[in-house]
Amino acid sequence: MYSFKVKAADGSEMPLDSYQGKPVLVVNVASKCGYTPQYQGLEELYEKFKDQGFTILGFPCNQFGAQEPGTNSEIQQFCSLNYGVTFPVLNKVDVNGSNTDPFYKWLKESAPGFLGTEMIKWNFTKFLIGKDGKVIKRYAPQVEPKEILEDIQKALG
Repeated sequence: MYSFKVKAADGSEMPLDSYQGKPVLVVNVASKCGYTPQYQGLEELYEKFKDQGFTILGFPCNQFGAQEPGTNSEIQQFCSLNYGVTFPVLNKVDVNGSNTDPFYKWLKESAPGFLGTEMIKWNFTKFLIGKDGKVIKRYAPQVEPKEILEDIQKALG
């Protein structure tokens, strides 16, 4: 994970090596999805564990039913106003197809989904990354954030 750089919502480059030694939950998010209320559970996890070094990185994606049509600025405003999100919500990315963000390509190769498929099936697919920068586990969109609590605690050691 630490060799990648992603873009923050403002377009600036964000090296992921700043999360070295810390567990990270990576989620492809969307504002107009049936799973959008998971923002609340994600924020609760972040609040509970952020002082122990845990973070969540949200990557907006408009590839599933065009459920994230807004600009980065609109997405930031939506997350803050509607769910009080304080964890980083980054630049909008593609998670599938020929323009897949390189970080997401690595995530999918590191933790394939059901029956070994690498494709992300929908918004709110989650990847838990350990302190060593390696993917621990991939979670389907319907897995609620609170169901990941024990895995996060284990990752925190």
